Amino acid sequence: MTAHVAALPLAELRQRTSEKWREYPERVLPLFVAETDFPLAPAITTALERAVRAGDTGYVASRTPLAAAYAAFAERRFAWAPDPAGMRSTADVSMGIVEILRRVIAPGERVVVNPPVYPPFFELVEEAGGVVERVPLRDTGGGWQLDLDGIAAALASGARAVLLCNPHNPTGTVHSAASLRALAELAERYGAVVISDEIHAPLAQPDAGYTPFLATGDAAARVGFAVVSASKAFNLAGLKCALMVGASPGTQRVLRELPVEVEWRTGQFGLIAAVAAFARETDEWLDALLRTLDENRRLVGSLLAEHLPEARYRMPDAGYLAWIDLTDLGWGPNPARRILREAEVALHYGPAFGSEGAGHVRLNFGTSPEIITEAVTRIAALRGRLDQTSRAAEAAE
Repeated sequence: MTAHVAALPLAELRQRTSEKWREYPERVLPLFVAETDFPLAPAITTALERAVRAGDTGYVASRTPLAAAYAAFAERRFAWAPDPAGMRSTADVSMGIVEILRRVIAPGERVVVNPPVYPPFFELVEEAGGVVERVPLRDTGGGWQLDLDGIAAALASGARAVLLCNPHNPTGTVHSAASLRALAELAERYGAVVISDEIHAPLAQPDAGYTPFLATGDAAARVGFAVVSASKAFNLAGLKCALMVGASPGTQRVLRELPVEVEWRTGQFGLIAAVAAFARETDEWLDALLRTLDENRRLVGSLLAEHLPEARYRMPDAGYLAWIDLTDLGWGPNPARRILREAEVALHYGPAFGSEGAGHVRLNFGTSPEIITEAVTRIAALRGRLDQTSRAAEAAE
């Protein structure tokens, strides 16, 4: 059994040409965009190498094993058996969200989102012709929850859809099955639709109690769509492949009626890699990755407690993204700017996730313990320098 998945060495990572490694100069540690620093799962590498050797680089076929592969994966990992006949592929989760929204809302209708949330959600709603209705997550003091009363009020006043993030980005929250069922019942009561972005689902920790939205009951199946992908768990975003999932005759009809071009946007290499990712032989690798991420999320907590006790951090239930409140450092609404400029660590800007992100940063811990430690140490050193400067200024007065 593979115990852990080790991140690649920094020198090797800097040879990559993706956004994470080309946006900033080499002296900057890039912990912003949601890419990971691990090697591909062996089965994925083998499948892609085989395709390259065979010149298998044409158009995506009209009949592929992708839907069946995902259905089997979901049954093993989530105890959910979606019908492959109710799925269609496309390039990525964002495209799937837009294409579904275009067919379930009219131009100008409102779509509920739950900030702080993945920044493109705001733009995707607008791209689909909708208007964003903000219903922020509820901070319970120990975690975050969907504000079901706020969502009910929005739906009662005419909002036509809810764009759900499950698990939630950036907080890493795994919404409870009970809250998801309640959301489905609200949507059905008010004639609305729920589109659930479940891109981080394979990265839910085993004890988190993750439940796919469509698996929560008949109401969810009637009102809901899921959009899923192997891209976050297996670091395949650049290969372009996602699945849109319907679980009732009505939602499956919506997907069947999408133009064929929506499906043809699926990347051939993305599909080949996703089939390998969803295969049973990759489960051991994914389990090892989850163990690595579990250790990393705990490392973030211990490093912050030691070096930046002013920071407020709750371990995420899923994924590799740490949502950190740095308000008490007094570095303004967007502390990531100062951290990038003066500590040379690139974090995602908190305010990009909505006004609730003021004073926050998002840190990607899908990397090595050494890089995580260096990043937090640099930020703590910046705090030390600023404190020293402040004390010197006070002494000079």
